[in-house]
Amino acid sequence: MAETRDPYQVLGVARDAKPEEIQRAYRTLARRQHPDINKEPGAEERFKEINEAYHVLSDPERRARYDRFGSKWRQVPDDFARAGAGAGGPGSGFSGAGVPGGGFRGAGFRGSGAGFPGSAGRGPGIDVDLEDLLGSMFGGRHAAGPVPGADTQAGITIGVEDAFRGGRRQVTLPGPDGRPRRYDVNIPAGVIEGQRIRLAGQGNPGVAGGPPGDLYLVVHLAPHPRFRVEGRNVVLDLPVSAWEAALGAPVPLETPGGPVRVDVPPGTSSGRRLRLRGRGLPNPRGNPGDLYAEVKIMVPPTLTEAERRLFQELGEASHFNPRNPWGG
Repeated sequence: MAETRDPYQVLGVARDAKPEEIQRAYRTLARRQHPDINKEPGAEERFKEINEAYHVLSDPERRARYDRFGSKWRQVPDDFARAGAGAGGPGSGFSGAGVPGGGFRGAGFRGSGAGFPGSAGRGPGIDVDLEDLLGSMFGGRHAAGPVPGADTQAGITIGVEDAFRGGRRQVTLPGPDGRPRRYDVNIPAGVIEGQRIRLAGQGNPGVAGGPPGDLYLVVHLAPHPRFRVEGRNVVLDLPVSAWEAALGAPVPLETPGGPVRVDVPPGTSSGRRLRLRGRGLPNPRGNPGDLYAEVKIMVPPTLTEAERRLFQELGEASHFNPRNPWGG
C-alpha cells in the first residue's frame, strides 16, 4: 500500500495551523480539485486525498494522534495512545513526539522484550524500535480499527425562487458506489450561491465498522430571465412608461417573494435603481438582502394618432434636451 502523504503537506498548512486556517485551506483546495469542476487527470484522486487530510486534521483527537504517531496513528491502540499522553519528558521514551512521520526511537522501551512479538533472542537492555514493534503487532494480522468514511461533495442547481422560499426536493446523484441514488434535500430559505448543504451520513462508507462520512451539496443558482442575484441582493428590471417616469407613479412589480408596489419618483430616468429594503434573499442568521428595481423607460412600438399628436405637442412645448439635461 502506498504511504499516505502528510496531511499538513496535502492541505499546505503549517503544523501549528489554527482550525480556521485548516478549514479555509480545505475549502479552497476541495473547490479547486472537485471532479465536477476540475477535469484534469488525477483530480479525483487529489480530491480524495484532500478529504482524507481534512478528516485527520479537523478533529482535535485525530490530529493529536497524528502529531504523536505520524503515519502509524490509526494502528496505535487507544489504550497505548492514552498511556503515552503527556509523554515527552526525560525518560518518557517519546523523544520524538510531534516529529513528522512518527519520530519515535523507542528509548523508553528497554528490557528483555518479554511479551513483545518478534523479540525472541533480544537480551536485557536491548532497544525496541517502535516501528518494528508496531509492524509485528499489527502487520496484517489485526485490523487497524474502525475508520470513518471520507466526506464527499457534489453540486446542486436550484432556481432563484427555490433559494428565496426554501423547501424540500429530491435530487438524483451518483452514490458512493457510483450508481444513481436519490436524496431528500431540505433547502433552507435564503440559501446563496456557493453555500453548502450537509447531508449527514451520506458520504463514503466507513471501514471496519466506522461511521460513514457526510455529503455536502454546493449550491449553484440557475440563471433567471428576470432576476439577477448579487450575494443576497436581488436585481430586476422595472419597465415604466415615459409619463410614469416623468410624473411619478405607483408601479406593480413581481419579485421572488411575490408581488409588491414600487413608487417611482417624478423625473426618474432609465438606469436608476430603486431600493426595496429587506426584499432580497432571506438570511437566517442576520439581515435579509435588498431588492433593487432598475428603471427602464419603454415607449409604444407604434403610436395612435392621438398619441402622436400629444408627443408632438410635448416636443414643441418642452425645452428639455436629454443629451444635455443640465444645460437646458
